[in-house]
Amino acid sequence: MTTDVTVVGGGISGLACARAVRDAGRSVRVLDRGRRVGGRLSSRTIDGRPVDLGASYFVVGEAEGFGHVVAEWEERGLARPWTDTFQVVDADGAQTPKPGPMRWAAPAGLRSLALDLAEGLEITAERVVERVEPFRVDGEEAGEVVLAMPAPQAARLAGVAPGGAQEWEPVIAVVLRWDERQWEVDLHGAFADGDADVSFVADDGDRRGDGAPVLVVHTTADRARRHLDDPDAAIAPVLAAVRRLLRIGVDPVATYAHRWTFARPAQATGRPFFRSPGLSACGDAWGDSAAVRTAWSSGDALGRALAAS
Repeated sequence: MTTDVTVVGGGISGLACARAVRDAGRSVRVLDRGRRVGGRLSSRTIDGRPVDLGASYFVVGEAEGFGHVVAEWEERGLARPWTDTFQVVDADGAQTPKPGPMRWAAPAGLRSLALDLAEGLEITAERVVERVEPFRVDGEEAGEVVLAMPAPQAARLAGVAPGGAQEWEPVIAVVLRWDERQWEVDLHGAFADGDADVSFVADDGDRRGDGAPVLVVHTTADRARRHLDDPDAAIAPVLAAVRRLLRIGVDPVATYAHRWTFARPAQATGRPFFRSPGLSACGDAWGDSAAVRTAWSSGDALGRALAAS
């Protein structure tokens, strides 16, 4: 018996899509190439604690459906309000508060939220898909096929990107750990104003709530492009920039770098998802702005549309 829907990609959009299909009483399976689902809601255990390497936080905004999910996560202790104020750091290290919407984080790392969404779904991990076409995955019948991944990756599987080509920017996430905290207690997170190497710095101990002396730094796209073949080579220039921007006098005791070749879309499509008979797409590029809530909303909307067809 053929599954009604096969979702390729186990990030938040793919999982939201699969849950919407299942909740409507249709059969669905998720294929993911990783050992665990999560996609860019990625957390890696480093020195005994999860560190968020992908998305830095999420915002609920006006996404009502996502808001209900977040409220449940908060009630169960999976998600927590983090901060509504970041800093903007200039080239001389001067900081200016930047108020904004409430940013949310996860005490056990953002991947824990993806794992929660995956509960009860049929998921095949470490499944490398080579080719998709309408109603088929690697030549086998698959029902409606959903590509829940960045457009350049979708194009590799389908020959062309469903819904049209999209430009995506890379990021290298650099983890810096000290023996003790070396920066202002209320940093939370900081945007680097015009820096050539660093775009955002997150206080991971503050974000997670355990106070660990760990920063996670996202590079600029230009810096990332120089080191996609060797992410570790980005550590030295990023560390130099962070020490200068945050006025830190000592080197960290441990470092780690993770490459995101397709970290974020250069521009969102403005449409909630792409739908065509047998082959559809969803993700954070399908909406008004690239964000975690956009990815969830896109997947959920597509799943509902498929279930109703």
